[in-house]
Amino acid sequence: MKIELTESDAEVLACFPVMLHLRDLRDASAFLHRVRDQERSGYRLAALRDGGEPLAVAGFRLGENLAWGKHLYIDDLVTLPAVRSKGYGTALLAWLSEFAASEGAQQLHLDSGTERVDAHRFYQREGLEISSFHFKRVLPVSPTRRFR
Repeated sequence: MKIELTESDAEVLACFPVMLHLRDLRDASAFLHRVRDQERSGYRLAALRDGGEPLAVAGFRLGENLAWGKHLYIDDLVTLPAVRSKGYGTALLAWLSEFAASEGAQQLHLDSGTERVDAHRFYQREGLEISSFHFKRVLPVSPTRRFR
């Protein structure tokens, strides 16, 4: 089992079939474009392989804020359904925790949709705790930006 950060376009694109099980994505080229755009604000993509193509992937970023101090935020964490419960998610989450600590982060965070009950059981089994509610508002797209 090997976990590495993706660098090349081919490595990112190899993660697309896995990410489709978590995110509603149009196509592989749009996925690559979004990953590259997000990298400009610190997004990283890690892939777990066990001898071949990625079996689990995680998108994450390091951040710092008043609430959590320096932290690692997991945007995306998914394992192919056919290989769930084989320890890949556990290994990837442990790798993320080690990466966070090596970068000086004091905490690891993620949000999970309320419907993802199996994922919540996994996170709690792995020692993560439910610490807050997450609220959102969808905003209209403004044709002009007023704030700079």
